Amino acid sequence: MTQLRGLVLPKFFIYYDSPVKLVETQDGGVAGWRMSADTGGWQPANDLIDKLLFVGGDEIHQISRDEFVWRTEQDRGRNLTGEEAVYALYETVRALEETIRQERRYPTPHEQALIAGIRRRTFVLFEEQLRQAGDPGADPTIATS
Repeated sequence: MTQLRGLVLPKFFIYYDSPVKLVETQDGGVAGWRMSADTGGWQPANDLIDKLLFVGGDEIHQISRDEFVWRTEQDRGRNLTGEEAVYALYETVRALEETIRQERRYPTPHEQALIAGIRRRTFVLFEEQLRQAGDPGADPTIATS
């Protein structure tokens, strides 16, 4: 656990193509969480805190909260399947993106807003499921803050 005065959390990153978040712990420290590509849940990543904050490198990209939600849900929607309602929403986004690809065009502003809205919603739904399952890194409020 790392404690730093003046550090504003949460912070969001892409590390080797994987979403990572740094969040404040209850005791005022810092915890790192990296998304598991296999489950969509969160794995402890405290070993990355110093590298993300102080060392850097070509494999590290700090991103905004909105980009973090977008990227997390993009990865979950592409890599995971299931029967819950959240997966039907992932399929909706995949179908829309496939239509855009087949038509060889950029998404319209309406389509961009629709995809972003669905991804915010799926983020909350998925994070709530993770929280109910006991994942200590789950935080559905990230998409609504």
